[in-house]
Amino acid sequence: MTWTQNYDPFASGVLSPLIAALPIVLLLGMLASGRVPAPLAALAGLLAAYLTAVFAFVPPEAGTPDSPGLLGWAGTMLSAVGYGAAFGLLPIGWIVLSAIFLYALTVETGQFEIVKRSVVALSDDRRIQALLIAFCFGAFVEGAAGFGTPVAISAALLMGAGFKPLHAAGLALLANTSPVAFGALGTPILTLAKVTGLSERTLSAMAGRQLPFFSLLIPAWLVWVMAGWRGVLGVWPALVVCGGSFALVQFLTANYHGPWLVDVVGGLVALVCLALFLRVWQPRQTWHFPDEAPPSPPESSSRLEKHTPREVASAWVPWLLLTVFVFCWGLPQVKAVLDRTTVKVKVHGLDNAIARTRPVVREERKPEEAEFAFNLLSAAGTGIFLAAVASAFWLRVPPRRFVACFVRTFWRLRWPLFTIACMLAIAFVTRFSGMDATLGLAFTRTGYVYPLFAALLGWLGVALTGSDTSSNALFGSLQTITAGRLVDAGVLPLDHTQAAVLLASANSTGGVMGKMIDAQSIVVSAAATQQPGQEGAILRFVFWHSLILAVLMGVLVLFQAYWWQAAIP
Repeated sequence: MTWTQNYDPFASGVLSPLIAALPIVLLLGMLASGRVPAPLAALAGLLAAYLTAVFAFVPPEAGTPDSPGLLGWAGTMLSAVGYGAAFGLLPIGWIVLSAIFLYALTVETGQFEIVKRSVVALSDDRRIQALLIAFCFGAFVEGAAGFGTPVAISAALLMGAGFKPLHAAGLALLANTSPVAFGALGTPILTLAKVTGLSERTLSAMAGRQLPFFSLLIPAWLVWVMAGWRGVLGVWPALVVCGGSFALVQFLTANYHGPWLVDVVGGLVALVCLALFLRVWQPRQTWHFPDEAPPSPPESSSRLEKHTPREVASAWVPWLLLTVFVFCWGLPQVKAVLDRTTVKVKVHGLDNAIARTRPVVREERKPEEAEFAFNLLSAAGTGIFLAAVASAFWLRVPPRRFVACFVRTFWRLRWPLFTIACMLAIAFVTRFSGMDATLGLAFTRTGYVYPLFAALLGWLGVALTGSDTSSNALFGSLQTITAGRLVDAGVLPLDHTQAAVLLASANSTGGVMGKMIDAQSIVVSAAATQQPGQEGAILRFVFWHSLILAVLMGVLVLFQAYWWQAAIP
């Protein structure tokens, strides 16, 4: 039996999207309230999504005599729950567990304290530290691995460096925006090209003519969130060097090479440029958080002098190993070899059991595959775990202590892992039931201002699925179909190819702004900063920044559609 998704179960362009949004509104509302623990909120959101899918978004086949009826549809949605939960644990949960375990090892052995002091040696200014760790290093990790890895690692590093947990989590999420479209060696753009049939180089070039503006803006935005406008003015030369070097590399690589190495090269170049610049320039006033007591200069200097250059280099080895392993695990050649061990299991009752239909896809009915890939060896989390194993050898951690540290880390993360599994289960239920498409179709009715809403549709897709890649797979085809309709109706002053490239790219570039508020990223950041129960506070910290940045991206797309068509390749 193949079910056909029902995008308008209430025959209303208003009521159907409102009902589809209920589970997400409930989940985010409970998290934002701060009164409901994240695991309970995730479980409640999952129950709401399941019940809405089963009783509201019933496929038309459920009423036919030869169908298994509502009970069969309920079983199909239950399979979607299991599929999403499994995906939440592997690869997402495995990445978080491995990253926090590596961090815990360095803390237990005292090496992270040396790392922290070496960062302070570059600059004791919290604004500069945020740029180095959250933006530059985070962009590199995003380019190599993606899928929550940069948030987990950057947030843990910031907290270890002395940032308050809430700021560590929020700043890591804010920084993980403009690099996301080119994350995991360009996976979101490559997926978008596959879904839309457009050239991956053309889509890369288009994204490379939108995101650099925000790569210039995000470092200043980070500092403004921390220290206000005066804080921004105090480090504006560093902001120009950091954001400018990354934006320039992002533009050049995306336009003249392709999507694969944009973040890897950009992150490294920005990190090196800022570190070198700090050798000849330092802010006039060293900024710390208002309630933070900065160490006196003599005390700070004496601490740094206790460690030899060899000791500092040794303390950085675990993070160098992490970089090497994550980068190697992201290489297509390495991944192809490791993927030979992957065991693929078709999800019973779900694989090819649901079909998307027009206008979401071009085909009359396009069956959705549901195949869980048990790719433990090729998963990014395994690369991070092996970096932890290699680090344990380097740090001479005995096997018993190594295992004990891992068990403690797992026990501390048991509820965050449960929460992540529930969050991904919600995403998969909304996807396979068609609720996400119902919300997306509501955006396509906006006519002349649709280019703005094309970016917001991508933002919604990432907020729902937790991934720019998944959002592109979900809404990429819908964006190109809508683009063709708007051109035929005389709304967009573009040809069909230009419109498709612009709006499809907007799905990805607008989507990056939703990365900071998707429930998965919120939980990952809370776990990385050891803040169980503070997911609501983190969401409130970043929500309006996410929405405003998404609207600004939409305004840029709108400008390119009507007044700056020369920017479209």
